[in-house]
Parts: sequence; structure tokens; C-alpha cells
Amino acid sequence: MPMSEAPRIFPTLRYNNAASMIDWLGEAFGFTIRARYMDGADVGHAELALGSSMIMIGSSRADAYGAIVGQPGQNGGKSLYIAVDDADAAYISAKAAGAVIVQELTDRDYGSREFICRDPEGNVWSVGTYWPKPGEHAA
Repeated sequence: MPMSEAPRIFPTLRYNNAASMIDWLGEAFGFTIRARYMDGADVGHAELALGSSMIMIGSSRADAYGAIVGQPGQNGGKSLYIAVDDADAAYISAKAAGAVIVQELTDRDYGSREFICRDPEGNVWSVGTYWPKPGEHAA
């Protein structure tokens, strides 16, 4: 697999207030807007970039996809992980943006420094310095 290949996996989230979450995700984690398609006051589809990675978000709605993924706050074992160079700086940004810190900064046995938080709509975000890369063998 070429290392310059575009990402193939795009975590997708639905929010009750996706428009405000776009701003929050930028403030808390540094996401930038790649695309935003509105459906009236709702976000029909948005793509947010962080480095070479992206997530897709939209407003929660009672459609076929919504029936499959459930409503915001129904985590069911789902969470997202962001690899960063500086977990302490990421922690400060997330906390300043109002993230609910679920687990304070900690140093893991495998060398990662990380924390866990919830966004304003309850999604779980883990942020740490563990950064696996395709093409590199796991230790």
C-alpha cells in the first residue's frame, strides 16, 4: 500500500447540534472544515480534517442510517482515538473547549501519554501519543 494513499476509513458521527459541534471540534482538537453541506439549519454532511485523517459528521435524523447507528449519546462501545505529538497541549485545548474529562492525563505501560474525554453530546474521544502507522510493524 503506498504511504501517500488517501485514508480509507472515515469515522462518521451524528450530532443533535452538528453545526455547533463543527466549531467545537475545531476548538477542542484542531479539526478544519473540508466540506459542509447544509439542509436548512441542519448539517446534511460535513467532512472535518485533522492532518491526513478525516471524520464525517451530520445532524441526527430519523432516517434509515439513523436507525442503524442510533441516536447521539448511545455509545454502545464506540469511541474515537486521536494520535497527537503533545498530549498535554491537546488536553489543555480540549479542557478549555469544555470537554468533560473522563480520565486525566496518564502515562501508559506501552509508552503513550493520553487522556479520555467526552464531547458536549457524549461521544468518547481518547487522545494520546501512541501513533501506529500503516506499513510499520507493531512492536
